[in-house]
Amino acid sequence: MILDASVREQTYIEDCEVCCNPIELTAAFEENELTRFDSESIEQ
Repeated sequence: MILDASVREQTYIEDCEVCCNPIELTAAFEENELTRFDSESIEQ
């Protein structure tokens, strides 16, 4: 995964490499510094 620090908040959905279930990933940046990174399983 590549994150773009010029975009303040980003949310992606990626498949887990182990079980293939989707995971929602959220990243937040302030002044090009990563300030938050969260992941949450998406139930199917």
